[in-house]
Amino acid sequence: MRLNIDTYNEIVETLSHNKSRSLLTGFGVFWGLFMLLFLVGGGRGFKEMIMENFAGFANNAGIIISQNTSLPYAGFQEGRYWSLTTRDLDRLRTLVPECDAIVPMLSIWGDNARSEYQDRTYNSSIKSVTADYAKIEPAKLKYGRYLTENDVKQERKVCVLGKRVYEVLFPEGGNPCGEFIKVGGIYYEVVGVDFATGNISINGSNSESVIIPFTIAQKIFNRGNSVDIICITAKGGIKISSIEPKIRQALAREHLFDWKDEQALMVLKVEEMFSMVDNLFRGLNFLIWLIGLGTLLAGIIGVSNIMMVTVKGRTTEIGLRRAIGATKNDVLSQIILESITLTLIAGMGGIMFSVLVLKVFEKAAGGAFMISFGTAVLAALLLSVLGVVAGLAPAFRAVSIKPVDAMRDE
Repeated sequence: MRLNIDTYNEIVETLSHNKSRSLLTGFGVFWGLFMLLFLVGGGRGFKEMIMENFAGFANNAGIIISQNTSLPYAGFQEGRYWSLTTRDLDRLRTLVPECDAIVPMLSIWGDNARSEYQDRTYNSSIKSVTADYAKIEPAKLKYGRYLTENDVKQERKVCVLGKRVYEVLFPEGGNPCGEFIKVGGIYYEVVGVDFATGNISINGSNSESVIIPFTIAQKIFNRGNSVDIICITAKGGIKISSIEPKIRQALAREHLFDWKDEQALMVLKVEEMFSMVDNLFRGLNFLIWLIGLGTLLAGIIGVSNIMMVTVKGRTTEIGLRRAIGATKNDVLSQIILESITLTLIAGMGGIMFSVLVLKVFEKAAGGAFMISFGTAVLAALLLSVLGVVAGLAPAFRAVSIKPVDAMRDE
């Protein structure tokens, strides 16, 4: 059969129309992949912003706080208050050897903690700890050093300034180590400046505190052997939750309360906070992939449908190719290749656009709103597979066309 100019123009017009529809369908793939990667990158950046609140804080740390009892015990009624003491430090070291660092803390606020330097003052708080406190809240020293065991043993009047305290007392900047500041009426030599700014605070924020040796606070503020809280870390591979019963039993035996009385002794476990965040984002990531893949699959179904329409509109062309010697594999590979090309072009546009938008979010919010290279490669491989899947049904429809039927249709 001879193809006249009108038939040729009709085929060209059909192909052009199908290309326009293919572009519209490709936008569905573009948008689906953009949504998937944008949500993945956004979730990653949001998680990093949340985790910044835990920055510089040991994830195997625990905080022990005494409270009123809620159960009667050994003739004592409920509601009795008891206090931690320095003797509890030795008990924990002996009876709970799984503990690594065991740090007592005394905290002072108000006028007794106001820091002064020359004509500048700051309403700071005082944290009195031992040198091991750096294992609980690792210091980010801008100048000088942290407290040492010798500072504690020799009861030296030295201090480490938090970031905010330093900025107010020394607005001109520079190294303040060696200077003396007045805190609560007592002069202390500045030996370090800690710029750690984590949002988790133990009895006050580090950035607004002046840190002094524990033994000095005991004497200056007449605190005897009392302890406000005890901070601990577990040895490697051990969770605080696994040794919590031993901690409770050791302290309950000394202070006469029921070790199962959870209100009498509060043990805050940082690992639980990390676990909550991990579980939250595990569920969030599942939801992100569910929504993203659903949007992407909708675009792929659109590609499959438009390819089916394209095959139907090219019945005459396909029939002519078969008539002049094209094999079924030739037709099959052509249709699948067109489907893969359409999905890859639209998908790569979605990848680049998502990276651009995430970059804008990163600069605006300050978090790491970005997808990894591995995620981008995985997305490209996924597109290739989905392109093949989208082209299978149209391809098999195309190879089922018989040349005689195609001529009759023309």
